[in-house]
Order: sequence, then structure tokens, then C-alpha cells
Amino acid sequence: MAKVTGAMLMARSLKQQGVEFMFGIVGFPVQPIAAAAQEVGIQFIGMRNEQTASYAAQAVGYMTGRPGACLTVSGPGVIHGFAGLANAKENFWPMILIGGASPIYQNGMGAFQEERQTELAAPYCKYAHDVELVERIPFYVEQAVRFSIYGRPGPVYLDMPDDIIQGEVEESDVQEMATIPDPPRTQTMPEYIDAALELLESAERPLVIVGKGMAYSHAEDEVRAFIERTQIPFLASPMGKGVMDDGHPLSVGAARSLALKEADVIFLMGARLNWIMHFGQKPRFSENVKIIQLDIAAEAMHQNVAAAVAMVGDGKAVMGQCNAALDGRQWFYPKDTPWRVALAKKAAANAATIQPQIDDDSSPFNYYRALKDIREWAGDNAIIIGEGANTMDIGRTQLPNAKPRHRLDAGSYGTMGIGMGFVVAAAVVHPDKPTISVSGDSAIGFSGMEMETVCRLGLPVKIVVLNNGGIGKGVEVYPTDGSAAPHVLSVDARYDKMMEAFGGKGVFVTDPKDLRKALDDAMAFDGPALVNVKLLPTAERKPQEFHWHG
Repeated sequence: MAKVTGAMLMARSLKQQGVEFMFGIVGFPVQPIAAAAQEVGIQFIGMRNEQTASYAAQAVGYMTGRPGACLTVSGPGVIHGFAGLANAKENFWPMILIGGASPIYQNGMGAFQEERQTELAAPYCKYAHDVELVERIPFYVEQAVRFSIYGRPGPVYLDMPDDIIQGEVEESDVQEMATIPDPPRTQTMPEYIDAALELLESAERPLVIVGKGMAYSHAEDEVRAFIERTQIPFLASPMGKGVMDDGHPLSVGAARSLALKEADVIFLMGARLNWIMHFGQKPRFSENVKIIQLDIAAEAMHQNVAAAVAMVGDGKAVMGQCNAALDGRQWFYPKDTPWRVALAKKAAANAATIQPQIDDDSSPFNYYRALKDIREWAGDNAIIIGEGANTMDIGRTQLPNAKPRHRLDAGSYGTMGIGMGFVVAAAVVHPDKPTISVSGDSAIGFSGMEMETVCRLGLPVKIVVLNNGGIGKGVEVYPTDGSAAPHVLSVDARYDKMMEAFGGKGVFVTDPKDLRKALDDAMAFDGPALVNVKLLPTAERKPQEFHWHG
């Protein structure tokens, strides 16, 4: 009879369950898994850091609905991968971390890189398990992938000891499993749909908040039909951008503070009232606001603010129910209502406030002037990755999205370091679309060695570094007497030269008049390119009415 190794069974099982991409760094004992993955048709992407590999795996999960795999060596490699598990857990994105481990027969003996990996992974996962028998590998993979994508998505972990990877069993002894179908699209109770629509109909100042849960559930068609039909103003969460086109006339992103503070009924679609939405509490929200909540998970209901209507179900399915129920209703919110007029007026006032910075051609740049050219250059079809404090926050307002799942950034966990992992993931999932990263200089430092990865693989990604020489702010001249503040980084750091060293194209820009040509040259280059834009060290956001976290 034919025999099969644990490594090959792992690869075959992943491929059967819809895993198409594996990111990682090979070494003891996982090299055979990577080789087997390539043999069965899984694309293996060798990275330079396990953290970045784990970020790439979860971005694949978000963009495709099937988990990306991250493969790490034992001990420290697995520990590094936990960063991705934690980020995926907070964003509710599917991924599978596969950790190598010392042989089972050496457990407790002080083996090479021996660690309590499954026990440590468990708090970050929906499912974590040791693989104990070679013939049961398909069973463990099926369970892991199913847990990852069913219900509220999330990360999972499988521990693969060396003797399981190298072990062999007869093909006839393998415990084969069925291929997992796509998750069921659950609907909510019809009476909740009616209650939600009646509450919206009674509102004077309604608002829809579109979260990334709607992007993940591919509910864009249903959400667009609902908002077009009702004419309710909407606000997108950072990665909910693109479910509705940011350029839509009902978008109130430019009047965010007023919209949140004055809305009397909010339809929370696949978003959470967490720190990004200021917990739904005053002074950012009215203390009398009524919340209609739509979420895939029952335990998410009523977080921080009790929902007047709590609809548990899949975003696409429930919005389909809402649209069907609208057929018997005639109401909508006209353009000339006081609420819509007030929002339009505030948006125009806010736009006027930042226009002088957008028009400022002084050298060095401010953020808004740099983002003006980046916005015009990026186009509607690009996957945009944002990373960095001011760079990401301002970029969310100045770089619009017209399509869902085309925006990736630090997300619910506020993770810096995700940038290059997300860049690599976007480029391999969507080779037909431009992948554009807009990063701060501090942020690019977390994962900058992945420039070698994109150059090695010939991925035509475009990276723009908005470089102010610091975390938040920099200084014009770096002090040589040891008095530099903790947030200060190198002045005039040449990240473009780093890209050039690996074989990509690098451009350094100091004058606004040169930026658009530099961007166009980067896009025309047949390979990775980085445009390093020198910013004014003290450049920052426009003054905010409220602190972001409050």
C-alpha cells in the first residue's frame, strides 16, 4: 500500500479546504510542509518575519473569505506569529497559524525550542489543538478551517510536532473529511426587520454606520440598494469604506463629529461601538440615541449601548430582508430635510478648513498636500493599505474608496506593523489591481525588510512613505548631544535607497511640484517602487473637536 507523510497530508488537507496561500519562514521542523504545499498547488510566499507573515495570512482571509495560512518554526517562530493571531482575533478575520514543534517523544525533556505553544495560542484563537496522530491531520484541518470561517470569523492554531510532520501512514488509514462549504447565511427574525424600519421611519436625524463586517459578508449590493432607497446619510468605519462609495452624496465622512453627535437613530451595520466609534457614548453621541444593531454574533449585541433593535444574522442576508420589507413602505429622507442640510453645511465648512493645506505648495510638504496628489494618482481600483498615526488617520479622510475590501489598515487593534504583510497579501490575491501602501516613516520600520520579499517575487507594489522623521512629529535637525526626544527618528532617512538596494525603484521627493511625476514613474515601473516624501517635521492633522479615543 502507498504511504503518505504528515507534511503531505497537511498540505493536501489545506488545499481541499480552500486554503490557497501560505506565508512563512521555513526551518526546523516545517520545511517539508512548505515543500508539500507547493507540490499540491498552494502558493508559498517566503517572508522575512513571522509577524508580517501572520498579518499577510489574515489579510487573505478578509479579502477571500477563506483563511490564509501562516507557517512558522517552533518556539520563537510561533511566538512571533501570535501577533497576527491577536490582530485577527480583534478584527474577526480568518487565518490559520501552523506552528512547528519539537517531537512528541521529547516533550518535557527540554527539547530544541520546546514551548507550550497550543496552551499559549489558545487565548487568541477560536480553536487551538495539537496534531497528535498523522492519520487524523485531515480531521484537525477541517475543524480548524470550519471554526475559522463559521459564525464570527477568527484565527485558529494547529501545532505540528516534528515526528508528526515526518511520520508516515498508509493511505487507507487516513481519516478523510468532507470539504467545508461556504458558511450559511443566517437571517434574523422578520419582526426585528419591521421594528428596525419603523424606528428609522420615525427618526428625524437618522444615520447608517457601515462597518467592515458588511465588506466581509459581501453585502455591498444590498447596502447600496438600502441607502439609495431610503436616502439615509451614512458614515463608514475605516475598513467599511468602499461598501458605499466615499464620493456618494449621502456620505457624511466629512461631517463625522456632527453626524455622530446629533443622530437620533443609528443603524449600526457590521460595526462595533468600540474605541473607533467612541463607545457610542456622550459627548460624541447623544445620550438618547437609539441603536439598531446588525451583527453576525449574538454576544456582540448591546456592547456599551443597549440596542433598541438587535438583529443577529449575516450582513448580506439581513440587508436582503430589509430591502424586501421596504417594498411595502413609501418613506425616504429628502435632500432638503434640516438634518441633511446641516450635515452638508458642516461638511463644506470642514472642507474649507483644510483647503489651504491642500493648496500649500511649500517645501517640505504637509500631509494634505502630499495626499492630494496621491489621491488623484491612486484611482478607484487600487487596494490601499494605510499605516502610521497621522498618515493613516489623515489618509482615511483624504484617500477615498469606491469599492469594498479595497482598504486595509491598523484596524480594531490599532496594530502598527501590518503594512508590508498586507501589501504582500493584496498583491498575491489581486495581481490584476494596483497595490498602494501609504505609510508613515515610523510604520515602515516595523516591516521594511519585506521590501526584499516584494522585489524577490517581482510584486509590482507601490509604497509611499510620508516621512516626517518621527513618531507623530520629528525635528528639523537631529541633536548630536543625546537629547533627542523618544519620538524622534532619523532626519532625511532614505527609505527609497533601501528599495533600490533590493532591486526596486526608489524616488526621494522634497518639493510638491515633483511629486506627481514621481508617483507616475513609480506606477510605470514594472516592479516594486517606493516614493519617499519628505514632510515638514511638525506637520499634523487639522484641529479635532474631540480626542480620537474619547
